[in-house]
Amino acid sequence: MINGKSVLGITLARCGSKRVPRKNIIDINGKPLIQYTIDEVKKSKYIDNYIVSTDDIDIKYLCKELDQTCFDRNPAKDTQKSSDGLLEVLSVMNKPYYVVEIMCTNPLKTIEDIDGVIEKIDELEADTVCSVVRVWDYHPSRIKFLDNEGRMEDVYPETPETRRQDLNPPAYIRNGSIYAMTWNHLHTHETRYDKNTVAYVMPEERTINIDEPIDLELARLLV
Repeated sequence: MINGKSVLGITLARCGSKRVPRKNIIDINGKPLIQYTIDEVKKSKYIDNYIVSTDDIDIKYLCKELDQTCFDRNPAKDTQKSSDGLLEVLSVMNKPYYVVEIMCTNPLKTIEDIDGVIEKIDELEADTVCSVVRVWDYHPSRIKFLDNEGRMEDVYPETPETRRQDLNPPAYIRNGSIYAMTWNHLHTHETRYDKNTVAYVMPEERTINIDEPIDLELARLLV
């Protein structure tokens, strides 16, 4: 709870993953990937209730071992939106003021990040907050379209030979780690973020989203 407002944390952990099979339960230096998130969430000053929503029998067994509350979700389709998964959990829960999705594919995030997002949404009285990280090599100025003859066309104007540290304005990308929203926003708009979402900037060294095998190997070096 923060300033008298209840906080529900949810992690969605579906069974299927095509690029890194079984990634949510995969071993990273002696610990299943999802456990890094569970362990950090349990340190929160603000989260009153935390639910892992999964259709994976191994994750259910792990949650039992960790004394972690688990929601038996319907098998997720590849096209299912995360907001649908959150609303499925909320359909059987008491209404919280804030809903925080803590994604389990980012083993380097810390309780500083989780509680920091909660503090920001409450301090600014925002409807939604999401974690982001600054981009350098993938700044919009460096991204190009290719025409039919393979010539580059700017997505965003670029001054030739500009060093990446001089690219302006600074650009950020959602890093798929933490989303916070009011229950009213999620229930009304059925989305975790929109054009009014406030950013919580995370450092690069805590931003690894395991989506490809190379991400997994990098995480094993850093955790």
